[in-house]
Amino acid sequence: MKLNSRNASNKIRIYHRYLGFFLAGIMLVYGLSGIIMVYRNTNTFKKVTQVEMTIDPNLKGEDIGKALRTRVFVDKTEGNIIHFNKTGTYDVSTGAVSYEKAELPYLLDKIEHMHKATVDSPLYYFNIFFGISLVFFALSSFWMFMPSTSVFKKGLYFSLAGAVLLIIMVFV
Repeated sequence: MKLNSRNASNKIRIYHRYLGFFLAGIMLVYGLSGIIMVYRNTNTFKKVTQVEMTIDPNLKGEDIGKALRTRVFVDKTEGNIIHFNKTGTYDVSTGAVSYEKAELPYLLDKIEHMHKATVDSPLYYFNIFFGISLVFFALSSFWMFMPSTSVFKKGLYFSLAGAVLLIIMVFV
């Protein structure tokens, strides 16, 4: 059976359609997690809790961070009190620590970690598959309409406008 351009176009449309249906929920979640990640350096969407605990006394800035399993940036030192990360204090003589911890709620945290999966995560393969699928969606959209139609020609104008927007976003 010979594969002509109309037949190939129909096949690509079918793959585009069913892969789109299959990944619709995941695309929704990735879109939402992308929005959440825009706010990752703020406390938007995060729950702030006050943490009070005791660690070893007589630690320095970097060692305080290791004991708390977080990054510690020392703001200032007043006597035996080290102020860190704008909200935290550490009493060098007693080891008493008090600081605010801002974390995403459980479900949002899981979604964000899914979005940021690295090669060390079992989600790595899924993220590669999802990325390839998005590339396929972008390219296969050009086969959704026959090149001779006005919809296809208008689509090319929108593609050009999108390319210009992409260039602006990359260099801003």
